[in-house]
Amino acid sequence: MTFSHQIKIAPSILSADFADFGREIQAIEAQGADWVHVDVMDGHFVPNLTFGPPAVAAFRKHVKTVMDVHLMIAPVDPYIEAFASAGADIITAHVEAGPHIHRTLQAIRATGKKAGVALNPGTPADSVAHLLDLTDLVCVMTVNPGFGGQSFIDMTAKVRALRSMIGDRPIHIEIDGGVTPQTAPLVAAAGADVLVAGSAVFKGGSVANPAPYGANIRAIREAAERATGAQLA
Repeated sequence: MTFSHQIKIAPSILSADFADFGREIQAIEAQGADWVHVDVMDGHFVPNLTFGPPAVAAFRKHVKTVMDVHLMIAPVDPYIEAFASAGADIITAHVEAGPHIHRTLQAIRATGKKAGVALNPGTPADSVAHLLDLTDLVCVMTVNPGFGGQSFIDMTAKVRALRSMIGDRPIHIEIDGGVTPQTAPLVAAAGADVLVAGSAVFKGGSVANPAPYGANIRAIREAAERATGAQLA
């Protein structure tokens, strides 16, 4: 993975057809997805159950870009090796999920994977101030984690604070929750460069009719790039 501040769209497969994940992953990548975002939920840290390491290993066979694995689980540390072995490129843990997030990030880095730290809406930006030298990605939750399809919570002030704090370090700021062509410009202008989108990417399309996936990805990307003044492709 080469670091870049260019806008990246990371569709969340939580919104895909659960009976056809392989072809759904292939379809979103063919339609322009930059990363594939996998939401792992344990029914304890968040009120939902999704995927374990065997499912992530199955997804890996189809992912040709970057597999971005977001662990909404507690405890985290006992599962890091399993998700690394399953093929995650980035493993993100929540600062709220345990007492030793510094140790968690060290453990992720020790597997050779990129390390991310996620912040719930009620968690301030400065909670990661002493973690940045161990961090490759900061994920700003713009919904309370647990379910797809929720409404966007405006965290642009937090994104701006993080961008200032990060400075010239090669750290991505990712936005997860309620990303649409309407909300993407707000966070992109504030300094985010990775946009996770579930229902906003998958709406209107299917494996049999993937063109809407591409149209949705382009709409989010173009709205974000306009907000940052980036040159549209």
